[in-house]
Amino acid sequence: MDWQALTLSLELATATLLVLLPVGLWLGRWLAYRQFAGKVLIEAAVVLPLVLPPTVLGYYLLVGLGGASPIGRWAQETWGVALTFNFLGLLIASIVFNIPFIVQPIQRAFESIDPRLIEAAHVSGLGTWSTLWRVELPLAWPGILSACVLTFVHTLGEFGVVLMMGGNIPGETKTIAIAIYDRVQAFDLENANRMAGLLFLLSLVAVAASFVATARLTRARGERQS
Repeated sequence: MDWQALTLSLELATATLLVLLPVGLWLGRWLAYRQFAGKVLIEAAVVLPLVLPPTVLGYYLLVGLGGASPIGRWAQETWGVALTFNFLGLLIASIVFNIPFIVQPIQRAFESIDPRLIEAAHVSGLGTWSTLWRVELPLAWPGILSACVLTFVHTLGEFGVVLMMGGNIPGETKTIAIAIYDRVQAFDLENANRMAGLLFLLSLVAVAASFVATARLTRARGERQS
C-alpha cells in the first residue's frame, strides 16, 4: 500500500474542494438565476471537461501553462513558481477538470428553489445576503452537498489529467490512481488490488453518506414545511 500516494490524493481532493466550492456557489447560483445572450456558451464551457478526453484536456493545460508558454514563463519570472510537474500543477488540473462536478449540481439546486420564497424573503425585509444565508443556502444544501462529494471523490480517482500536468514524482505528484497504474505495470497485482479496493471503498462510503445526508435534509425540510 502506497500511503504516501493516498495522503497526497486526499490533500489534493481537499484543496480542490476548498478552491472550487466558493467558485461553484457563485457560478452555479448566477447561471441558475440569470438569463442572457450567450448563457448556453458558458454552460457548454462548464460541461466541456466532461466530454473532452482527460489526456486532451491535460495536454492543452500543459501547453498553455508549461514553462515554454507565456503564462508559464510569466509565473516563473515574476513569482519563481512553476505551474506544472508539482503539486500546484496537480491542483490546477484538478480544478479545471472538476468544474462541471461542482457547478452543475449547485446550479440545479438553486434552480429548484421556488422564486416565490425568495420574493417573500425580500418582501419581509431580508436583504440579498440575508436571503442567501437564511433561505437559499438551506434549500439548496442537498445539491451543494452532492456537488462537494462528487468533486472530492472524482479527484481521488482522476488519472489522465493529473499525470499530464504533474507527472509521476513520488511524494509530490504521484497520486493513488497513478500508484495503482504503476503497480499494474510492474505486475504487482496484490498491491494494486489493495489500493484499488481501498479507493473503491472510500468512494462508495462517501457517496452513500451523501445520499443518506441528502435524504435526511430533504425529509427534515418537508417536515418543517408541513
